[in-house]
Amino acid sequence: MAGRRVALKAIDWLAFAERVPPNQRSMFNALKTRSDAISAKLTSLPEAPVTIDWSLYKSKVAKVGMVDEFEKKFKALQIPEPVDTQTSAINAQEAEANKSASAYIEASKTRIAEYEKKMDKLNNMVPFDQMTIDDLNDVFPETKLDKVKYPYWPHKPIADL
Repeated sequence: MAGRRVALKAIDWLAFAERVPPNQRSMFNALKTRSDAISAKLTSLPEAPVTIDWSLYKSKVAKVGMVDEFEKKFKALQIPEPVDTQTSAINAQEAEANKSASAYIEASKTRIAEYEKKMDKLNNMVPFDQMTIDDLNDVFPETKLDKVKYPYWPHKPIADL
């Protein structure tokens, strides 16, 4: 049963290796070697434990009742399996990370669209060496001087300079 559970949680080592930075490559190789050793050991074990032939032991052991006592204790033995307490927390972190990543992607797409508009504007404007002041003010309205509101040079508030 343990072998089936391990097989369900297989790791894509190639995809993992692509994300490992070069300075951590030795730690990654050690992790992979250790994981492969544990996986090989698990696959070498039988799927179910070997059954005990209690009748053979009853015929071989001289003391009466000893094998029956061992059989009773063996059947009463319950080995606890570790309880998984971290998967739900990890899944919640993964969902939160996916949510923030998708929000970042959407914001990036919006920024890319804005930057493409700016690039189109810059690519389609008159070259600077052929531009007049009116062309400059049309393309970049923030550079236009307000000579009516601020009649003296620099025609802008000092705080904006």
